Amino acid sequence: MINATTPKSRRRTNVQSLSFDVGLLLIVASLLVIGLLMVYSASWDVSMAISGSQNSIFLRQVLWVALGVIGATVLSFFDYHHYRKWVVPMMIVVIISLLAVLVVREVRYNSARSLLGGSIQPSEFAKLVSILYLSVWLTNNKDMLKDFKNYLLPLSFGIGFIVALILAQPDLSAGLTVLMLGIMLLFLAGGDWKHVGIVILAGLFGFVFLINVMPTGRIRFAEYLSGLQNPTQSSYHIQRTYEAIIKGRVFGVGLGKATTKFTGLPLPHTDSIFAVVAEETGIIGSIIVIALYVLLIWRGFKIARNAPDQLGSLLAFGLTSWIVIEALINVAVIVGLLPFAGNALPFISAGGSSMTATMAAIGIVMNVARQGTNKTASERSTTSATVDLRRRDGRRSVSGANRYGEID
Repeated sequence: MINATTPKSRRRTNVQSLSFDVGLLLIVASLLVIGLLMVYSASWDVSMAISGSQNSIFLRQVLWVALGVIGATVLSFFDYHHYRKWVVPMMIVVIISLLAVLVVREVRYNSARSLLGGSIQPSEFAKLVSILYLSVWLTNNKDMLKDFKNYLLPLSFGIGFIVALILAQPDLSAGLTVLMLGIMLLFLAGGDWKHVGIVILAGLFGFVFLINVMPTGRIRFAEYLSGLQNPTQSSYHIQRTYEAIIKGRVFGVGLGKATTKFTGLPLPHTDSIFAVVAEETGIIGSIIVIALYVLLIWRGFKIARNAPDQLGSLLAFGLTSWIVIEALINVAVIVGLLPFAGNALPFISAGGSSMTATMAAIGIVMNVARQGTNKTASERSTTSATVDLRRRDGRRSVSGANRYGEID
């Protein structure tokens, strides 16, 4: 119990032991509220067509949000160091699930990404588990990262196999996201510039090759190039998103008053929900949504910097980067800056797999934040990340802690 006579140091410790990252909590809560409002607005017509009820998709989304919040709360109290014991079984389950998707071939919207009638999308959980696996592997083998042949090459093939399984569905955005995160985490863990460059080149070559051999990839890329030259030659999907954005102007037509979602905008409650946001809330509302994702990555990077160890830093950085990259790809597709990818807008698009995986990531980041907050002042002085210039032999550098709080 804290009272007026409690010493300040003990009072501070008691408060910190129960603390959450309030900033991250408020950002996620804001995105979830916006998401529920937009799903309600964008889905009732589709709900009527599917189930005869205006609210079926919305009510299902409320359920997924509730389950996601519960899961995130539980994981926020689960010590992230325990994932060292579970990442290999989790990765095996993910690989089996991705293979099952290719065998079962439940085709929905010209791709086979789901199981059990569309209830589960293993690629969403593959992103989460890949980040956990990479973070643990890179932390456990940080002294071996210079050995490209015996350590980095097998890791690259392993992640490449996951990316290939995802691209085969095809799920271009998920494959690209896993590839990007793998490269980023390797760099942050201390991988050699040359090795990182080799992985980047190999990944890009493999990604371009797979896109060119897949009919869906070729078609989407061709439509994208046509749209860059002349917006009226863009795919039907992108033309309708342009229409929604133009109708929204600066302040939008008002919540629930968008018309494009009723006149042929594909997937208004999932992949295209940002177009509905733009039409109903205008440029102002769109900027607010984008700003929330910018704040999210700021909080995630701050948590990564204050993490107690390298594993916590990699997890916080990787998980928040994943969420923001997903948002960036979705928004960029809607405004015609990237080829159509078919990914959800985190926290906002309707979908159980995306919501539960994303909220699980937030729960893990919250646990990293809690453990970082509970460090003592003496521990911070020797383990907090302060400056890192990626020192190399023959170059001047600033002495101090490296990017994961280990003294150079």
